[in-house]
Amino acid sequence: MRQFRSALLYTALALVANIGWADPYAIVDLRKDDMRKLAVHETPLDLPNSTYTGEDSTPRTFADEGSAVLLVNFWATWCAPCRKEMPSLAALQSAFAPEDFRVITIATGRNPLPAMEQFFEEIELDSLPLHTDPRQSLAREMGVLGLPVSVLIDRDGKEVARLMGDADWDSESARSIVSALVEGAP
Repeated sequence: MRQFRSALLYTALALVANIGWADPYAIVDLRKDDMRKLAVHETPLDLPNSTYTGEDSTPRTFADEGSAVLLVNFWATWCAPCRKEMPSLAALQSAFAPEDFRVITIATGRNPLPAMEQFFEEIELDSLPLHTDPRQSLAREMGVLGLPVSVLIDRDGKEVARLMGDADWDSESARSIVSALVEGAP
């Protein structure tokens, strides 16, 4: 009887331990439609320490965003696919509590604030931030070669996935992926 209890206890502990070791980034199977373009990293990647410029003109880093899951979107005012994609990013952000998930938009390159504001006004958008990377230093360090590029960052500040090109972020698949990161992140 004692051996049976020991075996049962060992099995229970092994199961609980394995649940704890489960990959919180098992989002590959959640990719459908546009989200099939989402490249999920086998191992989360460290982020650069480069700064971007916040809406208030102060330097910011991703660490300044707290422990929320982030979707960082690199865009530009001249980018037609960015114009198409932005409303779906705003809709995705509104589906989650800001302490759990935020979309961080970063206009990279020469994007004067008046042009950025006009861009958002034309697409009737006022819920996303107007951050900038005027010298493209952050974009270069993160390997952004074209626009738009969206990067998913977990609560630990690691890049877990990246999507190049525009996508419908207001899809069931995108919401499922973000939910899995919000719920699965430590």
